[in-house]
Amino acid sequence: MKKKKSSQKRREMITGYLMIAPLMLGVLVFFIGAFFQNILYSFTNKSSFGTPKYIGFQNYLELFQDASFYRAFANTILYVVICVPLVVILAVLLAVLLNSKVKKIGIFRVCIFLPAVTLPAAIGLLWKWLMNYKFGIFNEILGRFGIEPVAWLSDPSIVLISISIVFIWASVSYQSIVLLAGLQGIPVCYREAAEIDGANAVQRFFKITLPLLSPSIFFVCVTTVINVFQIFDFIYLMIPQGSSGTEASRSLVTYFFEQSFVKFHKGYGSAISLMLFLLILAFTAIQMICKKKFVFYDN
Repeated sequence: MKKKKSSQKRREMITGYLMIAPLMLGVLVFFIGAFFQNILYSFTNKSSFGTPKYIGFQNYLELFQDASFYRAFANTILYVVICVPLVVILAVLLAVLLNSKVKKIGIFRVCIFLPAVTLPAAIGLLWKWLMNYKFGIFNEILGRFGIEPVAWLSDPSIVLISISIVFIWASVSYQSIVLLAGLQGIPVCYREAAEIDGANAVQRFFKITLPLLSPSIFFVCVTTVINVFQIFDFIYLMIPQGSSGTEASRSLVTYFFEQSFVKFHKGYGSAISLMLFLLILAFTAIQMICKKKFVFYDN
């Protein structure tokens, strides 16, 4: 009997490994393999043609003397500072509203989730028209109040904020659903006990709901930080290359794209992408360290 069970368990394990083998092969080739290949290219002068030559740390030395790299780095940090807090705060507020007992709340949840299932290309093109200088609805509304039109996508002083608005609008929906699931996993007995003890709605929210929701908020923070560091689609689709807003909106990923696939400096682009990886790794490590102080788990 034991032999039959062990053989059956062995067959189940083999079947399971065979099922995940294609996925793991893809991860090994296209993610892990490509990652180490990228590190190798960062030490070469690789371009689209010819055999790459090993040049040591020359790409990195040029990188730390590149003013455009520092500008892209500063812009990326600004994206993080603007987008992450607003995405988290708005997602928490939306999740609380969607968790309320309102008739036909499912319709509202579907509407809120629509941006999460919309392609970034469609979102970028839609907002590009909304922010158009001549024909955009935003400037049309401003004109009704006698306000001069705003160059949302070409004014260097405002273009980064414009891209941030689009990113926040596109990101809040998914994160609010994640937080909604977290809210629904909080036992009702905690809030009921606090209400019996005389706590009002605000006290229950800050003393009960937020601490118990902190694991979900932590997940939202980590994923949002990573997503913001990799912001590319909206900048590429909405900002015309060579316009006055290009440099002011450029992120590290768009700068990597320009160097690798426009100027064909792929070795230099690999060095940029590796620096971005180290930056994301550092921020994630900081969040994991802070996790012990700000995240509460209900055991």
